Amino acid sequence: MSLRDLMAEAIAKAIDDAGCTALDIDTVIVGNMLGERLSGQAHLGALAASLLPHRPPALRAEAACASGSVAVHTACALLESGRAETVLVIGAEKMTDATNEVVAAGLMGAADADLDSPSGLTFPGIFGLITARYMHEWGLTREQLNLVSAKHHANAVLNPFAQFRTAIPAEKIGQSPLVADPLRLLDCSPVSDGAAAIILSTKTKSDVRLAASSLATDAVSITERPTITSFPASREAAERAYADAGLRPSDISVVELHDCFSIAALISLEDMGFASPGEGISLYSQEPDIAVNGTGGLKACGHPVAATGVKQIGDVCKQLRTGKKRYGLAQNFGGACATCCVHILEHA
Repeated sequence: MSLRDLMAEAIAKAIDDAGCTALDIDTVIVGNMLGERLSGQAHLGALAASLLPHRPPALRAEAACASGSVAVHTACALLESGRAETVLVIGAEKMTDATNEVVAAGLMGAADADLDSPSGLTFPGIFGLITARYMHEWGLTREQLNLVSAKHHANAVLNPFAQFRTAIPAEKIGQSPLVADPLRLLDCSPVSDGAAAIILSTKTKSDVRLAASSLATDAVSITERPTITSFPASREAAERAYADAGLRPSDISVVELHDCFSIAALISLEDMGFASPGEGISLYSQEPDIAVNGTGGLKACGHPVAATGVKQIGDVCKQLRTGKKRYGLAQNFGGACATCCVHILEHA
């Protein structure tokens, strides 16, 4: 399937699921990072709008791996301002037709071209450094870290949209090939193709609403941060989202977070207030009060970069409905959390 094909399928399913028609959509926003580099295709807003019968105004949002959630955040701004009433948001990425080298180079566009790339770093290398420092500061063991990917793979078994639907024992995670010490292959999210679409409206009623949409940013390079074992952008985005929704972390029942690498899940849980610093692993070593990456997360569901942030919101919505829960949270970041969006959903 091409990038166009992926978007077309996601759009059709979103419209079928919504309480409106295609003609009700007055704006289209596409989240995409790598269209030019991997598919030779830019101008994706217009391309997506051409898939609708009336070709409404459209634009594209790019913020590395946070492109999808930034597209949603942009849609919220248009809806709140009254410039739009019904917005179609699409996240899409086509990655598997390129070589690993080309994909890795493209993804490094999310890092600092002056401070990070010249040293030969790739994102596994960056998160390998983060993992090593976290282990040094908090005493996390390799055996404990194995629990993160094992849990997310187990969650994906029943998800028909997951890229990998096979449970993997924790010990096998630590025995997989070394990628960037101490990270191993099964600590890393895969290269994926995919698209997701949601429709946001101030005109059409739904049993799920967006209670908060928050965006925060940080230095792109980890060399310009005082610590690499906490992500300030994630903490700030979560704090703003809780304040806007009038909630606390304890009110949240469902979380879909950005586990591009297993260590990112632990740091994110801590930064968003679900665990104290250094204690994120407790949500994997014992039964937690919240469902974390119940779909399998980026690790097992796949990570078609810009589709992830949109897909997370759709997945939180599904889990709130099926589990009859009230509040869920989606956290999506770009680079080493240089851009972070947190969305809170409420189920009536």
